Amino acid sequence: MSALHAGDPASFAADVLDEGPAEPEYEPGIASRRPAKPSAGGALIRDSTGRVLFVVPTYKAVLDIPGGMTEADESPKAATIRELREELGLDVELGPLLVVDWTPRNGVWRDCHQFVFDGGVIDNATAHDEELEGVVYLTLEEARPRIYPSLHRRLSLALSALESGSTHYAEFGRAM
Repeated sequence: MSALHAGDPASFAADVLDEGPAEPEYEPGIASRRPAKPSAGGALIRDSTGRVLFVVPTYKAVLDIPGGMTEADESPKAATIRELREELGLDVELGPLLVVDWTPRNGVWRDCHQFVFDGGVIDNATAHDEELEGVVYLTLEEARPRIYPSLHRRLSLALSALESGSTHYAEFGRAM
């Protein structure tokens, strides 16, 4: 079972109680008519030479960073921690949020919020999930022909955020 959040469980429980009773619908059924927007969390992990860790999925033709879609009632940070454990067998204390990116609808996939966290420096990571053929460390330029252009833009922003200490907001990988 995954954690709903990445923070202290006692503080989270107290915060939920402090929030008070659930907000009633002012118009019956309005909540179920609102669009659902999925979110995903990923980690920017580098090796000691500065190359970025990419996973090699079995289910798509492009590389990606470790992470994945949030589950119901799961925060993007908790999803990233869960996915790092599932995909790479790593228990990582994530650093700061680097990028929040909105991506538009793509085929059957709805538009989505993508969160990229600092995963730190890890040398010699390996795949621990049957959904992965393996992992590879590449520079962004080496990875460019093997990743979506929007991911290249998003990761460029993430690397910039590491240097500046500022989180970036983006739409389809372009800073706004």
